Amino acid sequence: RNYYGGNWASFSFSGLLSWIKENQEKTDIDECEDWRKLILENEEVISLSKKVKTIQHVEDFCFVDQDSAEDVEEAGALPKLPGFGASGAEGVAQESEKECPPVECALQEAESSEPEKATGTEPASAMDGKDTEVTSENESSQSTALGESTLPLGKTEAAPSEISAQEPKKITYSQIVREGRRFNIDLVSKLLYSRGLLIDLLIKSNVSRYAEFKNATRILAFREGKVEQVPCSRADVFNSRQLTMVEKRMLMKFLTFCLDYEQHPDEYQDYENSTFAQFLSTQKLTPSLQHFILHSIAMVSETNCSALEGLQATKKFLQCLGRYGNTPFLFPLYGQGEIPQCFCRLCAVFGGIYCLRHSVQCLVVDKESGRCKAIVDHFGQRISAEYFIVEDSYLSESVCTNVSYRQISRAVLITDQSVLNTDSEQQVSILTVPPVDLGKPAVCVIELCSSTMTCMKDTYLVHLTCPSTKTAREDLEPVVQKLFNLNTEKETENEELEKPRVLWAVYFNMRDSSGIDKNSYEGLPSNVYVCSGPDSALGNDCAVKQAEAIFQEMFPAEEFCPPPPNPEDIIYDEDEIAPEETGLSNSPETKPEPSSEQSSSRGSTAVQKEDKEK
Repeated sequence: RNYYGGNWASFSFSGLLSWIKENQEKTDIDECEDWRKLILENEEVISLSKKVKTIQHVEDFCFVDQDSAEDVEEAGALPKLPGFGASGAEGVAQESEKECPPVECALQEAESSEPEKATGTEPASAMDGKDTEVTSENESSQSTALGESTLPLGKTEAAPSEISAQEPKKITYSQIVREGRRFNIDLVSKLLYSRGLLIDLLIKSNVSRYAEFKNATRILAFREGKVEQVPCSRADVFNSRQLTMVEKRMLMKFLTFCLDYEQHPDEYQDYENSTFAQFLSTQKLTPSLQHFILHSIAMVSETNCSALEGLQATKKFLQCLGRYGNTPFLFPLYGQGEIPQCFCRLCAVFGGIYCLRHSVQCLVVDKESGRCKAIVDHFGQRISAEYFIVEDSYLSESVCTNVSYRQISRAVLITDQSVLNTDSEQQVSILTVPPVDLGKPAVCVIELCSSTMTCMKDTYLVHLTCPSTKTAREDLEPVVQKLFNLNTEKETENEELEKPRVLWAVYFNMRDSSGIDKNSYEGLPSNVYVCSGPDSALGNDCAVKQAEAIFQEMFPAEEFCPPPPNPEDIIYDEDEIAPEETGLSNSPETKPEPSSEQSSSRGSTAVQKEDKEK
C-alpha cells in the first residue's frame, strides 16, 4: 500500500475517493516472474495473497450538486505520483508545514526535543471538551495530567457558534473537494477509554508525545425517535433537567453499586443466568434509566449480554469518568489513523525502516527446520528474516481454508449540522442506536466536529459501526434515515428540515479477523506471527493485547514497549551503523542481540541503557 496503517488508516477526502475506487476495481498486484530462481533446493515457498479481500460492498453517494465540482482541485495538493492515489498519510505530510506546525512538525521531527508539556492544574471537569495531552506524573497510581494544548487552528474553530440556532450554512460538493485535506477520515471508528490499555501504553512508551487528544464531550441516547443527552457523571446527573429528583437518586444509587458490585455478590448472584436487561428490570429503575444504562453507559446487547458482563462494562465506563473530562473517552486529533503512525515514528527513531508501495511475493521456508528464513519482494529481491509478522489479509486462501471470518458494517457521512444542536457546535458525541428487531446488533454512532481536525468548518464527520448481518448499506441505512435527511436540497420536505442533512456518504463491509487461533491457519511456520485487522469493539484493547502477546512470544525476556531512553543516554556505536549504509542485505539471518541492555533496533543503532535508568 502507499499509506501507513492498513485498515487502521485515515484519508483526506481525495485519498478516500482513491481508496474507494481501488476497492471497487479490485486490481491485482503486479508480479515479478523471475523470483523462483532465488529459491534453493532445500527450500519451499508459501505464496501470499495478490488481492485485498478485507473490504467489500463499497457504495458511495453524493447528495449535493456535483456539476460545479468537475474542474475543482484540492487546495494546496502536490502533484500526484503517476500510478498511485493520494493517501491519508501523504496528505498529512504534505500539509504539515502549512497548516499544523505545532503537531505535525513535532511528529515528523521525532528525534528533536519534546514538545513542551502543558502543566494545567485545573480540575478535569473544568477542561472538558478542550484539546488534551496525555502525560504521566510521578505518582504511584500513574495518574495523568491534563494540559490545554496550543493549537491555533483548533482554537479558532472551537469558539462557540453565534449562529448555531440559525440555518446551517449551505455546503457544496466543490467546497468539500477544495477543502479535501481538512478531512481525516478513518476507515475504522474507535475511541480511547481514558483508563484503557492503549492510553496506559501511550503513556508508558512515551508515544503520547507524538499525539494530541480531544475529549468526547457528550454521551447521547436514541429513545422514542429522539436524540437525548445522557447524564453519566455525578455533576451531569444533578444538573440534568430531563430526570426527576427521584430518578436522579435511583440512578446515583445504582451507579454507586456498580462501582463496587464485587463486594455485594448477593445483589446479582441470582441473575447470573439472566441477561443484563433482565437484571436491570428487577432494580428500582424507570424504563428511561434502564435504556440509558443498557445502551449508553454499559453499551451492551439487550439479548446477548449476561448480568455479570453488563456490570463489568458499567464499572469500566464509570472508572474512566473524570480522568480527562466528563466522559470516559478521548479522540486523537487528526483521526484514529494517527495512532499507528505515532508508534511508527518512535520505531523509526531507533532504526526501524518502513517501506511503502513494497509488496511481498512469498515466504521462503527451510524444509529441514520448517522455519521462515527469508521473504521475496515484488522486485524479485530476497530479504533474510528471523521473524515474519503479517496481517491476516495478506495470507493466501489456501492458508486460510479453515478460518471463518466475521464482518463489520461501516458507514461514513459528511453532514451539515449535529444530531443534537446546542450552544456550542464543537462537540464530539457518541450515540448508541438500539436495534429495531431483538437479536440484531446496536449501531454505534460517533459524530466528530471540525476542531478534531477530521472535517472542514461547518461540517460534521459521522461514523456508524456495527457487526454485520447483511451488507453495510442494508445494516446501516435504516439508522441513517432515522437520524438524518438523505434527500437532495430540492427534494427535502418540511418535516425533514430539522434533521441534519447528509452531503456525502460511503458504506462498506470490513473483515473482522480478531479472535482467530493461530492453529486455524494451514501450514504456517512457527516463526510467522499473524495480526488481525480492526475488531468491532469501541475500544482498542484487543489490538494492544494481541501486540503484547506476539511480542512476548518472540522475546520472552524483554519488556513490551519500555520507556525510551533519554537522548543524552543514547550511545551510537560506529560499527553498528555500518549495515544501514549498505541498504538491504541478502546475508544469512541476523543473530539475536547478545545483551538485553541493547535495544532491538537492528542493524542501525545500538542503545545502551545505564543502570541509573532502572
